[in-house]
Amino acid sequence: MYDIEELYQEIIIDHSRNPRNFGKLDTANKTAEGYNPLCGDQITLYIELKDKLINKIKFSGSGCAISKASASLMTEAINQKTESEAIIIFNNFRQMITKTTDEDYDSDILGDLEILKGVSAFPARIKCATLAWHALKSILDNNNQEISTE
Repeated sequence: MYDIEELYQEIIIDHSRNPRNFGKLDTANKTAEGYNPLCGDQITLYIELKDKLINKIKFSGSGCAISKASASLMTEAINQKTESEAIIIFNNFRQMITKTTDEDYDSDILGDLEILKGVSAFPARIKCATLAWHALKSILDNNNQEISTE
């Protein structure tokens, strides 16, 4: 029987090698670019927003396994969510991955995203895991600046 950590590692590797929602989204009406100079991760996040609903979401770019897997898992979790639902998911993910607040995250809200919880033990990798998320937050905040993890 698989150890749960081994299973999570396999899922992360699968999302890294076969990222979901990868590629340019020609119908996007919102985009954000992000860069992690420490690891060299680069991402462009594309969202087709219709009446405050994330109708479609994709990403492109290059990066380490954690960065790609996190972006892939994020796009699956955020697709077909409202902007307000996406912010709630973002906040819970941030609380889980950075452990910067005393508040607990809601594992029911995160679902499969909880697979990335182990990244919090590696401070240098947190920036890899959060790059796509900060690009998402930038879009939702209507911030038109390039995102950098530095």
